[in-house]
Amino acid sequence: MQVQRFAEIIGSDFYTGIPDSQLKALCDYLMDVYGIDSCHHIIAANEGNCVALAAGYYLAAGKIPAVYMQNSGEGNLINPAASLLNDRVCRIPVLFIIGWRGEPGIHDEPQHVFQGEITLSLLDELGIAYKILSSDTTEEQLEKDMGKLRQVLADGLCAAIVVRKDALQYEKKPVYSGSGSMMREEVIRHITAVSGTDPVISTTGKASRELYELRDVSGQTHASDFLTVGSMGHCSSIALGVALKRPDLTVWCIDGDGAALMHMGALPVIASCQPHNLIHIIVNNGAHETVGGQPTVMGSLEFSGIARACGYPYSVTVSSAEELDRELVQASRRRKLSLIEVKCSLGARDNLGRPSESALENKKHFMEYLRQM
Repeated sequence: MQVQRFAEIIGSDFYTGIPDSQLKALCDYLMDVYGIDSCHHIIAANEGNCVALAAGYYLAAGKIPAVYMQNSGEGNLINPAASLLNDRVCRIPVLFIIGWRGEPGIHDEPQHVFQGEITLSLLDELGIAYKILSSDTTEEQLEKDMGKLRQVLADGLCAAIVVRKDALQYEKKPVYSGSGSMMREEVIRHITAVSGTDPVISTTGKASRELYELRDVSGQTHASDFLTVGSMGHCSSIALGVALKRPDLTVWCIDGDGAALMHMGALPVIASCQPHNLIHIIVNNGAHETVGGQPTVMGSLEFSGIARACGYPYSVTVSSAEELDRELVQASRRRKLSLIEVKCSLGARDNLGRPSESALENKKHFMEYLRQM
């Protein structure tokens, strides 16, 4: 179905969400039509943030807002959906548009498999009525389904459209670009050159894929790396746990701007612990690149100032290879919690592969590596 007709049938004039590759057509359409227009479209920090924004819109406008997300975001929406939107609390209707990654019977990445299996049951548990949009769903069927969902929404209850792979199309392709001089893969190459055999925890998406391939090219072991393939926004907390337990090791965290933004509360927690052996690197290309390149709010902002305000004893923003190399070497010698934000450009190789070992194998190898160090 063409996403323009989908949007017309949905009939919402306010969208907020977290970009998803399954919903790329919708995300591209919203960026093309609205851009980042806070009156109509906001790319938020996480799905709970989206739900609260939508609730505020409803309270002020009395109209139904639309919240889009990947099904992995259901975890972040559960609390506000259960304790704010629910009919036993404030009875606030929201229409959710959910990309169904890991749908049973459809091949997908391992981090999506279980989430895909429980996607519909979670909606059932939350009391959210839903309809499924497939590639063969006609406009007439969607209008019929929306008629039923509007009755639910009119009663003050939430509803959802679960979107299967390739269900939405959009011909126009917005061009997303960054302003940095380095690509993310180049940044990671500089990091691995300095980190050596130290343990590295990398964030969700292309950053971990690039790290994996760089190890292959350089003939280095993969065992030193923990690839955070799921649980977006939590790699810095994983790194904190490792650093606190192993103060004898220097622990490197390769984070992303969208991920760090999603759970920014980790920053003051990390700072409060003051792990002298943790080097937190945020690669900031100002975009949710792995799922399509849609912008984050951090493109024109700096994490270094936020980290400093949270209590990081050292934080800096760099944008060149020379600055990066200098800061990496100094951080490795400093023995003090450090944050290095690297401004970089948007983009990745078209032939970028995926890890050949499973997430479970990666975990086992990483744990064995730590035990031997």
